[in-house]
Amino acid sequence: MSSPEPSRGRLGLSLLGTEIGVLFRRRRTWAMLAALAAVPVLVGVAIRISSRGGGGGPVFIGQIAGNGLFLGVAALVLTLPLFLPLAIGVVAGDTIAGEASQGTLRYLLVAPAGRTRLLVVKFIGAGVFAFAAPFTVAVAGVLTGLVLFPVGPVTLLSGDQVPYAEGLLRLAAMAAYVGVAMLGLTAVGLFVSTLTDVPVGAMAATVVLAIASEVLDQLPQLDALHPFLLSDSWLGLVDLLRQPPVWSTFGTNALLQLGYVVVFGALAYGRFTTRDVLA
Repeated sequence: MSSPEPSRGRLGLSLLGTEIGVLFRRRRTWAMLAALAAVPVLVGVAIRISSRGGGGGPVFIGQIAGNGLFLGVAALVLTLPLFLPLAIGVVAGDTIAGEASQGTLRYLLVAPAGRTRLLVVKFIGAGVFAFAAPFTVAVAGVLTGLVLFPVGPVTLLSGDQVPYAEGLLRLAAMAAYVGVAMLGLTAVGLFVSTLTDVPVGAMAATVVLAIASEVLDQLPQLDALHPFLLSDSWLGLVDLLRQPPVWSTFGTNALLQLGYVVVFGALAYGRFTTRDVLA
């Protein structure tokens, strides 16, 4: 009598494995990851060339030239406002709308997966990409920094120095911070994807909502609204470069994104479970 439960569990894991496998076999996925990885490479080469010319520049440019680890940090900060949300928006917006546009959604629902399980699997798959993207940027930054610049003890924002190994751990924590920060946008994209059969429209709408949140976050007249905006805690990742690290910022970010996941996950569930996709 208890065998159906393990069977459903295995079905869910099999469906999740298939979803992640399909996602990372797509050329589009690897093209986006390659484009993200190219950012620290281009920045590193530009700084290397400019440093030979003896030019000035912002303080963080000098930090990169002095320690290659900061290239990974700078790349995360540079890609966070636009490039990462763009990549996440493409993947999240395609979750349901992409299946509907290809005519495969109805066949997935005919299988004994269930709408709720399929929705959860789609979110987790997009969430895996939400973490893979910033870690790709960070790893590309570290490798490029090792090739182009000297490495050594890392000087934090507070002025303290930590060993290079600890700096790597802090960079990994920053990449994880960004991954968590993208989960809310992933949930928004999942919901938008349930509203249409046109994946390009869902992708565009998700990215526009992310940019709108960032624009609103810059308006001082909306200070009371800022703590509830999707992007409000995105740049809090730099607090992990203080001594000691300000982990409360990580917690605030996680709590905010959890709120978006719950709200937009519920909206996606309400829409998807009542949607007629078999007609």
